[in-house]
Amino acid sequence: MQQTMTMRSIMADFADVTGLTDGSLEPRRYLWTDAFAVCNYLELYRQSGNEQDLQLALKLVDQVHGTLGKFHRDSEHHGWLSGLDEEQARLHPTIAGLRIGKPLNERRADEVYDDRLEWDRDGQYFHYLTKWMHALNRVSQVSDKSFYNRWALELASVAFAAFTYTPVSGGHKRMYWKMSTDLSRALVASMGQHDPLDGFITYQQLAASAKQFPEIPAELDLKTEIEELQVMCAAGSWATDDPLGIGGLLTDAYRLVQLIDVHHLDESRRLELLLHDIDISLQAFASNNQLHLPAEYRLAFRELGLVIGLHAIDRMRNCIEQHQENFTNADQLNAVLNKLLRFNRIIELIEHFWLNPENRLVDSWYEHADINNVMLATSMAPDGFLSFAHG
Repeated sequence: MQQTMTMRSIMADFADVTGLTDGSLEPRRYLWTDAFAVCNYLELYRQSGNEQDLQLALKLVDQVHGTLGKFHRDSEHHGWLSGLDEEQARLHPTIAGLRIGKPLNERRADEVYDDRLEWDRDGQYFHYLTKWMHALNRVSQVSDKSFYNRWALELASVAFAAFTYTPVSGGHKRMYWKMSTDLSRALVASMGQHDPLDGFITYQQLAASAKQFPEIPAELDLKTEIEELQVMCAAGSWATDDPLGIGGLLTDAYRLVQLIDVHHLDESRRLELLLHDIDISLQAFASNNQLHLPAEYRLAFRELGLVIGLHAIDRMRNCIEQHQENFTNADQLNAVLNKLLRFNRIIELIEHFWLNPENRLVDSWYEHADINNVMLATSMAPDGFLSFAHG
């Protein structure tokens, strides 16, 4: 009960200060943060049945599309990224992607690349787009309205087309890390380590959920995109010591569990390999991390991303134990998950640290206050974000 009250208080403050409920403020939208926020409002609605919680989620979706679906205010371009008229653009708000929401406009084609400054410049990130696809998918399930999932599918289609490319030397497709707002050029050409895996699982999720909505056009089935992402994942090594990255792997693993269990995907072997990489990653993090440092030297949202993922371990284990017949290697999966349970102590270490008000009085918290607060709220009630086929 106390955690729900704290979560509700955090999300109410977030709605006020970012212009979601206070109409006197210019909306302050950021795609990653808002994806988690939508899921948080859906979780509050699940717990309370209060229609206002659902309306906040829906209002946030509309505000994100109306803000990040249009060009940056400092851009030489104006209006919707799609170039469609107002009526058509609102019917297809994701068809040209969505901006990140960074404070600075994107780097011009004739500007010199600055690694430090690039973090503050706008554009589009594939791994932010997949988070928004997930949020839209969750809204479609809770509201039972197909157009939210259709918007996610349209976003998935354009994102894959824009971010993937075949190297001139040949071989399998690769992905750009960051694209321009209009998706015409790569801003950062390197590939995110987990982007192909995240895309593969997210696209499988969208395709599986679309089956409950027969009115969704058949051409949005993502079959080709899923096949090509599967090839890109074939030789992938997912181990990392980055806490946010590990949290992402854990949430991906849980979504894979749900896809296998509920939608009968034949992906048990991929899940087992992924869990082994997660074990390696958590061992690396446990032996070398910053959890002993004072708050001003830590980034809360990265640690909280790990916590959100760690909450998935028990959920995966319970699901597999209760439905062993759906997993061809249930014993091996349970063995790995039982090993992973030893890392659950990290949840309390991180959550208690950031729930202490004194640790939220430092510049490193205030500089990322929106994302820190929203992900702290998610960590206290993670099912709205973690689950798409259960609960």
